[in-house]
Amino acid sequence: MEDEEIVNLYWERQENAIYETDKKYGKYCTSISFNILRNNEEAKECVNDTYLKTWNSIPPQRPNILKIYLGKIARNLSINQYERKNAKKRDYTLEVALEELNECISSNNNVENELDYNELVNALNNFLSKLSQDKRKIFLERYWYLYSIKEISSKNKLSESNIKTILLRSRKQLKNYLKEGGWYE
Repeated sequence: MEDEEIVNLYWERQENAIYETDKKYGKYCTSISFNILRNNEEAKECVNDTYLKTWNSIPPQRPNILKIYLGKIARNLSINQYERKNAKKRDYTLEVALEELNECISSNNNVENELDYNELVNALNNFLSKLSQDKRKIFLERYWYLYSIKEISSKNKLSESNIKTILLRSRKQLKNYLKEGGWYE
């Protein structure tokens, strides 16, 4: 079933919208959640919550790209679950990936208070569009899907040190790009 048809099912409040969503994007959403939570049961719970949030948000929202819409919801719910679960104990998988990226986009000032969010998103998208397809894929696997270095290495058939080097260089390029654009001091 096409995405537009699935979205129309939500608009018509037909329960099979969730079935069709799961059929087409269940593995995708589960993969996102599992990469963050590292627990099958918690990932399944977040995916179910993703469907509930989607049901409650369509309408009034009408996503342009359903896959991205679902992925964003699954990712945000999973990160929130991760933070609740790890509030007291330290699990560095997620923290390390986000800290690496934070070095590129933060300064002494609070980025959220200084920048228009949409402008920053556009700047990041523009930066990503300038990377080669392979480097962009590796960058997104690490910082959007939150795959470990080992997983990225395996998926891309490159050594872990090669992946680390690509990511380090990409972060440096991002930092320079943001400095040139006046986003970073």
